[in-house]
Amino acid sequence: MMTESEGLPELTQDEMARYARHLTLPEVGVEGQQKLKAARVLCVGTGGLGSPLLLYLAAAGVGTLGLVDFDVVDASNLQRQILHSTADLGRKKLDSAAEKLVALNPAVRVVKHETRLTSANALEIFKDYDIIADGTDNFPTRYLVNDACVLSGKPNVYGSIFRFEGQASVFATEEGPCYRCLYPEPPPPGLVPSCAEGGVLGILPGLVGVIQATEVIKLILGKGTLLVGRLLLVDSLEMRFREMKVRRNPDCPVCGTNRTVTELMDYEGFCGMVREAVREVNGIPQISVKELKRRKDAGEEFFHLDVREPFEYQIAEIGGVLIPQNEVLGRLGEIPRDREVVVQCKSGGRSQKIAELLKAQGYERVVNVAGGILAWSDEIDAGVRKY
Repeated sequence: MMTESEGLPELTQDEMARYARHLTLPEVGVEGQQKLKAARVLCVGTGGLGSPLLLYLAAAGVGTLGLVDFDVVDASNLQRQILHSTADLGRKKLDSAAEKLVALNPAVRVVKHETRLTSANALEIFKDYDIIADGTDNFPTRYLVNDACVLSGKPNVYGSIFRFEGQASVFATEEGPCYRCLYPEPPPPGLVPSCAEGGVLGILPGLVGVIQATEVIKLILGKGTLLVGRLLLVDSLEMRFREMKVRRNPDCPVCGTNRTVTELMDYEGFCGMVREAVREVNGIPQISVKELKRRKDAGEEFFHLDVREPFEYQIAEIGGVLIPQNEVLGRLGEIPRDREVVVQCKSGGRSQKIAELLKAQGYERVVNVAGGILAWSDEIDAGVRKY
């Protein structure tokens, strides 16, 4: 990133007018706006966090914005992902996002990376950018972004959201901690529900994404006090902001004194994600939706239990018997003990917990459907609605 005025791009007359409110700030001025124009920022994800983050960076005049995404716009996105609109349903998020950003500021260069970020491509993608903004929603990619930032010497502007609460920080700077200093190991699979499972207040990613955008701009300008060594905690329900200190761990395997992680790894394996069609998690065998489909088609005898809520069942179902998770204990008499019980929910988290509960209640043959309704829509029948 450029820090000296020499070599910075000139501002056009149109840009001088557009950024007039920046130019009058002593902390920004012409040189600061030139730094913004020269900056190259990569945002991993163009969803809930990426939407406000990218919109404000484009409006601020960040010269190059890289976008990493491979998803398409779904109706359930529109409650919070403000880069996309109803007219974009079914479109690639990259195309929808790029269109909105260029419409907002035609001077911004948008670079689209239509791919899933992996250990094989992360360092190659990161090398062309000054700052990486993490707008992801899963643990494997967060650890991947962190490690790739440390290994490539790029700051990681982090944000995460769940239900009514969010977090933000700046990791992987030269003097500060990295994400692994805060979270050395991921939680066990299924312990922390995803936003798809637990929900998220639509406005919350706006709060956290704007905080991320602010930190990105401060990094570019070299002004203010960054969230380095600090984790900002946001509780939108109570509208409270708290802060906790995060110290660099000298024994951190990625950024510590004696580093053991010197190259990117298998992050799904590191986070204990199910990779095979069948695998046990906390003693519960996992089956894929493809295996469930095969067994249904073959007419195999089992009890298919759907533990979602009635309103979810009305949106999409794949033939299971609906007993909402909070009613399972009181309705055990409806769940046969002489057959295998196959438990399914939206994405696999709630069903895993209910499968463990049934096992504790003496059910001998219980399995969980990994990925749930969402995986069924992706891999078996796109006509099954996502939500």
